[in-house]
Amino acid sequence: MKTTEQKNGGEDHPLLSRYVSYLHNDCGLAKNSVLVYRPHVRNLLAEQVASMGGVSVQALDASTIRKYLLDHIRGRSGEYARLLATALRSFFRFLFLCGDLPRDLSASVPTVCKPRPLAAPAFLSRDEIDRVISATEESTLTGRRDRAVLLLLARLGLRAGEIVLLELEDIRWRTGEISIHGKGRVIEPLPLLAEVGEALVRYLRDAPLSRDCRRVFRRVYAPYEGFAGPAAVGHIVRTALARAGVRRSGRGAAHLFRHGLATQMVRSGATLTEISEVLRHRSLNTTAVYTHLSFEALRAVAEPWPVTGGVR
Repeated sequence: MKTTEQKNGGEDHPLLSRYVSYLHNDCGLAKNSVLVYRPHVRNLLAEQVASMGGVSVQALDASTIRKYLLDHIRGRSGEYARLLATALRSFFRFLFLCGDLPRDLSASVPTVCKPRPLAAPAFLSRDEIDRVISATEESTLTGRRDRAVLLLLARLGLRAGEIVLLELEDIRWRTGEISIHGKGRVIEPLPLLAEVGEALVRYLRDAPLSRDCRRVFRRVYAPYEGFAGPAAVGHIVRTALARAGVRRSGRGAAHLFRHGLATQMVRSGATLTEISEVLRHRSLNTTAVYTHLSFEALRAVAEPWPVTGGVR
């Protein structure tokens, strides 16, 4: 007789539910991050069901883990391989911490190198940012909403997902602060700049109210629900870029403003530590990508090496 795991490929296995709960409650991972980890672990359990008729984590050891990883990254991108290795490492650490395995097998998952970017990420210049914001129409509710979104991206360097999660109670008008729900469920206060605060007031004054929704940014037509996800912010940015005649290729349109803010700080002489604090990076290694901007600036003022009579 087939078990539930055999019919659903491990989809309904209690172990998967426990792991997802661990990611949410113990690790504090955001919903989008859990959605990245979950399919990889589900596939691992489904393969066990298909080959063994059930899930048995005790049957896994270092050699089978490495074989599983190598078999599943063949022909896939480096980013896929990195995410699979990260998810497996997280899952085996969970099994050890919960007592399902007597040994921590997370170290058995091979490390997948992530190549460091050779150039700074794409960004918007100060002039381009000003053009995009100025081109946003303020005579309509949609325009006022979109301008507030753009200013949060450009002046505070918020991520698209952080804007989606922003709620009315997060804006502290009396103290001039705004609480940001960052990665790992960390709530971080930022100063509510006057320009940003004024844009929010102009939008919220006429924004449709909803008893069931406390999100700051919502649809302007019924049902007045909050944005479904970061893609809504990306759509606002792409529309604003097209309206201002600013062309930028690649993914992550909203991040162009965040990178633009970091670029302005680099060119103003800010240190990596200062940039990291503003962008709320957990590690300076994440901020280090902006050092490429410093090299580009040096290249512009560097004098040619004297060849005649000098060292060759």
